[in-house]
Amino acid sequence: MLAQPVKRRFTVEEYHRMGEAGIFHPDDRVELIEGAIVQMSPIGQLHAFTVMMLNNLLVQAVAGRALVSPGNPVRLTRWTEPQPDLMLLRLDADYREEFVEPRHVLLVVEVADTSLAYDRGVKLRLYAQAGILEVWIVDVQHERVEVHRDPAGEGYRTVEVVPRTGRPSPAALPDAQIAVAEIL
Repeated sequence: MLAQPVKRRFTVEEYHRMGEAGIFHPDDRVELIEGAIVQMSPIGQLHAFTVMMLNNLLVQAVAGRALVSPGNPVRLTRWTEPQPDLMLLRLDADYREEFVEPRHVLLVVEVADTSLAYDRGVKLRLYAQAGILEVWIVDVQHERVEVHRDPAGEGYRTVEVVPRTGRPSPAALPDAQIAVAEIL
């Protein structure tokens, strides 16, 4: 009988130590997903533009009420630390002293150009399992925003597709409306 190889999973702490030891090149775009170091999709022009516009609009819309965190990690579990495109974070934590965790997150935003299936599948499941209250997937190819709310198990109970003409707002800050047309 042949033994099946076993994959070695890394913890978030081990992943950080690898980064500190210089194992990753400064240009490496990687994140830790369920113990595996995963190469992130390259950032294309449309993706970069969408993140810039959304970042700018969110900063204006939530000024003084939430912190906009672009491209930074969120520690979901001991084995998983993705880097969403944007997050809105609560203001009542000292992020110099503590890692961003689900309890800090008001909204996660993933901008999907070539990564739509992965964002809708793997990442959305991980966010729901961690109890992230709200996730937006900005689908640049179809010019819409999927708003996922109310995590339950491996998914979200409420999903709304907001077209280019719509104006979604985070549930935690309902007056912070963002025009989809302005970010695409």
